[in-house]
Amino acid sequence: MRSKFLSLFGLFLAFSITNGVDSIKPDQFEKLHSLIKPNAGEDKYMQIPWMIDLWEARKKAASEDRPILLWEMDGHPLGCV
Repeated sequence: MRSKFLSLFGLFLAFSITNGVDSIKPDQFEKLHSLIKPNAGEDKYMQIPWMIDLWEARKKAASEDRPILLWEMDGHPLGCV
């Protein structure tokens, strides 16, 4: 959900820059920020102790007889490549 809002925010910024729309006014910032900020429970994936070393994760999974969830992304997180 958060990535959806960040993508929309990125598109909004790109659109406003390219189309001459005024920048975000200070009184609008709080409203926009509340739309982008994750709600309670939307970022539970951050509570998982993710490992960044695939080999270490493989060894740990093998020792615990558990599978590996590989979360892999290509390109820029907002799709701006």
